[in-house]
Amino acid sequence: MSKDEKKIGYFEKFLPLWVALCIFIGILLSQLVPQISQAIDSLKIGQISIPIGICLFLMMYPAMLNLQASELKKLGKNPKPIILTLVSNWLVAPFVGLAMVKLFLQGNEQLSVAVILLSSSPCTAMVLVWGWMARGNQEQNVVNTSLNTITIIFLYVGMVSLLTGIQNIPIDVMLLLISLIVFIGIPLLLGIISKRLIISTKGDEWFNNSYRPFVGKVSIGALLVTLIVLFSLNGNVLITNPDLLLLVSAPLLLGFVIVVLYNVIITKVFKLRYREAIITVIIGSSSHFEIAIATAIAMYGIGSVAALGTTMGLFWEVPVMLSIVYLGRYLMKKGFWKSQNQSNEL
Repeated sequence: MSKDEKKIGYFEKFLPLWVALCIFIGILLSQLVPQISQAIDSLKIGQISIPIGICLFLMMYPAMLNLQASELKKLGKNPKPIILTLVSNWLVAPFVGLAMVKLFLQGNEQLSVAVILLSSSPCTAMVLVWGWMARGNQEQNVVNTSLNTITIIFLYVGMVSLLTGIQNIPIDVMLLLISLIVFIGIPLLLGIISKRLIISTKGDEWFNNSYRPFVGKVSIGALLVTLIVLFSLNGNVLITNPDLLLLVSAPLLLGFVIVVLYNVIITKVFKLRYREAIITVIIGSSSHFEIAIATAIAMYGIGSVAALGTTMGLFWEVPVMLSIVYLGRYLMKKGFWKSQNQSNEL
């Protein structure tokens, strides 16, 4: 990964601002030009909007380019931080999300599912940027994100089904599985194929320095377009019930705090060095909001409260991850974790 690629630009840094702007534009369109969103919503195959399906694919595909199967061979060199991250991603975070649902969202089925979808989807994309900013172990970062891409395929449907079952929320498991295939399986397959073809024809340097940054920007653009359509379709609901976004933000933020504190403490208990500890905290505390949004849309529709609820995971993800970066740097200076120069590389 090149030096330029690792830097986070102003656009990405202020992503919550652009998200808020898209929310405003979407709500404004719902009142001024409702015909636009109605026309978009009419272009469907089953329950999936064709335009939004294209946008969701463009959101997911760049994340799949992060998969580096060759890096998985390094799992045995220093498995402790990898294991701790997997435990956080697939045991701690999902059940903290369930606890937040029970505490804040009893009786609100779609917002409950939104929180469950977010808490059951470990991140595979922007953590590479956060890990670099925190000066963490990037080899561990690549291994973990590659492993998360694989584990989502096998564990996501089961975890969501389990948690919604505990809450007695009926869901269409087959539709959930189809969503996983369409929005994870197909982008992953195309990502692997296109990566090999591009590297074989244009070279590794062009792929990393030109192609990946470009599709990354396309991904963010597709995400913002999706948000505008989401909020334009449900603008009336938000205007009459503005408390919905605040209601889902409370469990999301408290859940973030609990999971981050858990990861900070557990990395201290297991005596990780800073460079491994901070990556464990970042990946163990993040969520794959793209698959959560895609799944919510497929299950409940583009104008649903569930789809809107998952967008708040995106809204809070960037400031929370930036806070973890600066918290990690502060704790490093205070000697909270073992000295970096004593670290064993992954």
